[in-house]
Amino acid sequence: MSDQALKTTPLNAAHRALGARMVGFGGYDMPVQYEGVLAEHRWTREHAGLFDVSHMGQCRITGADAIAQFQRFVPGDYEILKAGKQKYSLLLNAEGGIMDDLMAGKPDHDGLYVVVNAGNKDADFAFLNANLAGDAKLTVLDDRALLAIQGPEAAEVMAKHEPALAEMGFMDSARLMLFGVDCFVSRSGYTGEDGYEISVPNADAERVWNTILEDARVKPIGLGARDSLRLEAGLPLHGHDIDATTSPVEAALTFALSKSRKEAADFNGAARILKELADGPSRVRIALIVKEGAPAREGAEIADMDGNVIGKITSGGPSPTLGRNIAMGYAPPAFAALGTELKVIVRGKPAAAEVVATPFVATRYYRKPKA
Repeated sequence: MSDQALKTTPLNAAHRALGARMVGFGGYDMPVQYEGVLAEHRWTREHAGLFDVSHMGQCRITGADAIAQFQRFVPGDYEILKAGKQKYSLLLNAEGGIMDDLMAGKPDHDGLYVVVNAGNKDADFAFLNANLAGDAKLTVLDDRALLAIQGPEAAEVMAKHEPALAEMGFMDSARLMLFGVDCFVSRSGYTGEDGYEISVPNADAERVWNTILEDARVKPIGLGARDSLRLEAGLPLHGHDIDATTSPVEAALTFALSKSRKEAADFNGAARILKELADGPSRVRIALIVKEGAPAREGAEIADMDGNVIGKITSGGPSPTLGRNIAMGYAPPAFAALGTELKVIVRGKPAAAEVVATPFVATRYYRKPKA
């Protein structure tokens, strides 16, 4: 895709002013790095990193039928989700494949606020527009930017701007005035670190971005470090680790299947998903430590100890935190047990690998103490 064809976020000029290296991603001109992926990765793990994720798709689904209609296409129970909370879920096609993964929450009492992936958002919104019935209404929030601040110092940084943010816990969602404008704010994170996602009007995005960066604990972070951070957290990337052919069972995302929804079996692809839960899938997502040689990157083959190819790597690279090469991919369930010895074929050479648990690096989400 040529530079001329790429869309831009409201922060494009700010990235260029900071000397970012820009690349095409999800149809957008995005910063891949500022001072370097390794330095940015480590800064986020040790302090606070600020990410522009305005390329993601934001929308509201409102109306009396909003939740019932939304639940036809996701396996999570949003009827019981409390106001002020959000939940990770999966947009499923009729075959039970993952069209996209998303966050949907109730920041206020007006239906759902939903964030989907950049590369899928046009297709997602078209699908929802074509299939939502009753009085459920989709409103695309293309007048909003989205920022994410992540890292162990993120909460202290944001509490300086709004003390109430310190009271939010993991997967909380709120609509509030922040930086003098109407914002949607959630506390989660695609890096495995504690942090916040802040949806702001486009016109205020650069001011808010620069205001947050005034704090010496915060640095701008590009998509390169975002990818290595989420890989260490063992989180899938749509279009790579999951896609429209992958089921939630194959993807090891069964935590997104609510018990009540499994019992009702009234969502897209329920027959396939319930069958795989009962009988087991033909493949499953696994995590690997690559013990020797070069990193095993997307497309590399996975082999058993006899050299028989059994699967493929979907994401992989060096872990700056662990100082080891890590990867995720798919293999038959017989090879998915923790501790299983396998091989990855990198540049035609087999290298030893071992199945391990995710996350590779322990997550540090903030969960409020129970009363």
